[in-house]
Amino acid sequence: LNMPPAIPLWMPILGGVFAIIVVKQLYGGLGQNWMNPALAARCFMLISFAQAMTKFTDPVTDAVASATPLAAIKAGDTYDLAAMFIGKIPGTIGEVSVIALLIGAAYLLVKKVITIRIPAAYILSFGQHNINYVLAEVCGGGLIFGAFFMATDYVTSPITAKGQIVFGICLGILTGLFRIFGSGAEGVSYAIIFCNMLVPLIEKVTLPTAFGKGGKKNGSK
Repeated sequence: LNMPPAIPLWMPILGGVFAIIVVKQLYGGLGQNWMNPALAARCFMLISFAQAMTKFTDPVTDAVASATPLAAIKAGDTYDLAAMFIGKIPGTIGEVSVIALLIGAAYLLVKKVITIRIPAAYILSFGQHNINYVLAEVCGGGLIFGAFFMATDYVTSPITAKGQIVFGICLGILTGLFRIFGSGAEGVSYAIIFCNMLVPLIEKVTLPTAFGKGGKKNGSK
């Protein structure tokens, strides 16, 4: 889902091998990895096969397109917000249809597979300029996909309620900074991976004090 639809079949296989063996198994197996395996593999593939990973197909014209709506926005070109919401835009398989993503996100929330803390904090803390620009930035790339399906990964996100909110805020701020000042138009993958590394610190700061701990002892002066 993090790759273009027309990418050669052997590339997702290579990405899967990298995610499972390098990011998961070498760090102790399932539940021991310190970053999201799928996003780590995506970054590895972007570095190794940049041209193939940024070659998309326009769903309207069926022509090859290298520019996504985010790239057009960054270049100052016009964009179609309705097409971005419906999914009639070039992009990776899992990011183009905001409607489909929100339906999937609603299902996960109703089934209590995830909570709203991280996605809400992520999306609400991400914002620049006017509302139309923010909506275009949210709908035009992997932010919705990352907020609901990647950042909420149990292994690489905080377990505390406060920590999840802090985690989401950090994600929103970093994604905004990467998209404004970075050379690329995206930034979600790198923001999530960077914040994965901050999770131990976030949990340490936000971990509630156990009952009877941390207070003054009886009879102390």
